[in-house]
Amino acid sequence: MKKLYGLIVLLALAMVVAACGSDDAGGKSADKDKKSGGKNQVEIFSWWTGAGEEDGLLALIDKFQEENSDLKVKNAAVAGGAGTNAKAVLATRMQGDDPPSTFQVHGGEELNKSWVAADKMETLDGLYKENDWMDKFPKDLIDLVSSDGKIYSVPVDIHRGNVIFYNKKVFKDNGIDVPKTFDEFVAAADKLKKADITPLAMGDKESWTATMIFENVLLAELGPDDYQKLFKGDIAFDDKRVVNAAKKFGKLLDYINDDHASRNWQDSAQLVANGDAAMLNMGDWAKGYFVNDLDLKTNEDFGYFAFPDTDKDFTIITDTFGLPKGVDNPDQVKKFLTFLGSTEAQDIFNPLKGSIPARVDADESKYDDYGKDTMKDFKETTLVPSLAHGSAASEGFLTKANQAVNIFVTQKDVDTLIQALKNAAPEM
Repeated sequence: MKKLYGLIVLLALAMVVAACGSDDAGGKSADKDKKSGGKNQVEIFSWWTGAGEEDGLLALIDKFQEENSDLKVKNAAVAGGAGTNAKAVLATRMQGDDPPSTFQVHGGEELNKSWVAADKMETLDGLYKENDWMDKFPKDLIDLVSSDGKIYSVPVDIHRGNVIFYNKKVFKDNGIDVPKTFDEFVAAADKLKKADITPLAMGDKESWTATMIFENVLLAELGPDDYQKLFKGDIAFDDKRVVNAAKKFGKLLDYINDDHASRNWQDSAQLVANGDAAMLNMGDWAKGYFVNDLDLKTNEDFGYFAFPDTDKDFTIITDTFGLPKGVDNPDQVKKFLTFLGSTEAQDIFNPLKGSIPARVDADESKYDDYGKDTMKDFKETTLVPSLAHGSAASEGFLTKANQAVNIFVTQKDVDTLIQALKNAAPEM
């Protein structure tokens, strides 16, 4: 049944591409071997084309090829849509029996309920044992890239989703202390609003940004254990705590910028950088954007704190790479995956991207204050999967949840949101 569900998801994605009239080179090809480059080429497929992430990817490729001159790495990154375009192209390729050597996929249900359930991935238990990785990654993280006790991908980075970044000057000028609870956040937001400053920046031109805020309110209200039970179907969406989280989410929306629907997350980050808004709830790729693109300094121009009432929790987003079934050169791909899982590779990539390494034994000296703080929290807090980034629930459920949240942002109808989530629950 799981395999059938995964195939249905893949077919749906492929149909989206066909409907859009895509003739991308990543689709079916009559000359697969020519495109794959044969056994001496490893093709890495991702959506890492933005500042920071692209720099990190290119640095990885350069280092691997320096150490493996007999192999060529093909960068098959697909730009646009925060990964949406890449995922659609990937679905077409996988359905057409033309898999890349390895591809970027979020750990959790995006990996397990799509590609693993569709029987498209090889297990990597042997690779973990050969490299002595079982104690180099947290158990909760290994569980996130596993299904039915088998491991299917290698985590390369870790992002935290329950972070709020803030403009330090705005906080100082308005006498705002870092809020630790929801009530403290509301009090600070009211004070900022009276000063004609937007308390919370949001850009939901793509609806996942609003879903990120909602998932963090859910985490604060339910706690980590029941948050995960919610997406496993053990707690109903009409549970009074879920209803209360929806009400709190609606309250937070009273404090966002009026033009949120026309902005993406980078545009909303610029509001905080410019001092037009005080805070931004975003994954810590925003830190990379502040530092690399906007030349801001960590703990001078901007600060950060855990989303209210979630300081002991860590909403995890991890980019991982696995071994698709049917590739021509599995041994060479495993060599590349071994490199991706090394401290050397992770300490090359993550400082440039703004993320932290998935390994717990990385070199902390290579990371700034934010990186060091996040690495500490990663080891000491409770890890929970992100809904907005495909880790907590299936792609089918996430699509409907995003739609429901998008409607709620406009209408703020709690009953409608709860009913939509209940209707979508069977797809989790």
